[in-house]
Amino acid sequence: MSYELADAAAARPVVSRTREFTGLVWDVDSDKVDLGDAGTVTRHYVQHTGAVVIIALDADDRVYLVRQYRHPVWMDCWEPPAGLLDIVGESLVDAARRELHEEADLTAATWHTLVDYFPSGGGSSEAVRVFLARDLEFVPEAERHERTEEERDMVGAWVPLAEAAAAVAEGRVHSSSAVVGLLAAERAARSSFEELRPADAPWLR
Repeated sequence: MSYELADAAAARPVVSRTREFTGLVWDVDSDKVDLGDAGTVTRHYVQHTGAVVIIALDADDRVYLVRQYRHPVWMDCWEPPAGLLDIVGESLVDAARRELHEEADLTAATWHTLVDYFPSGGGSSEAVRVFLARDLEFVPEAERHERTEEERDMVGAWVPLAEAAAAVAEGRVHSSSAVVGLLAAERAARSSFEELRPADAPWLR
């Protein structure tokens, strides 16, 4: 059997859709989906805006990670700066620039696409693009974002990339953005970052 190892858009007909819950950040929909010979099924899922993640890598091969409280898992999690695609018309890389500024007080001159992923394709429409940001500069004190709510008490740290990836492999870091982003960055580093996609690479979503 021959095959192409690549996901492909293949939407099935939606017979009906009901909004079961409207939330502050995302919603829950219920779709009746026509699967052809397999019949019609009902699927409940989170309708999500999508998100961007930023692996900010400095000249010493250190990544900037933040520790943030994540209530659904009742844990303080170490993860890269990240945020929702919740501004209409904003490009993916512009959203990443905004989030890097807001969560890390950093700007970057060089941007590449590192990896794309679906955190939970069986239960959520969320799609995430992870960027590699390099050639970093600190945002001037007077121009820094005022963080609130869970972000108010975030702690940031510069961590060697190899150490951060080891923390994932050893089961000490669990956030999906950290697991995917750090392992992808470590792989990219092994090829001296020569195989990276451009920041505006096509996105399946």
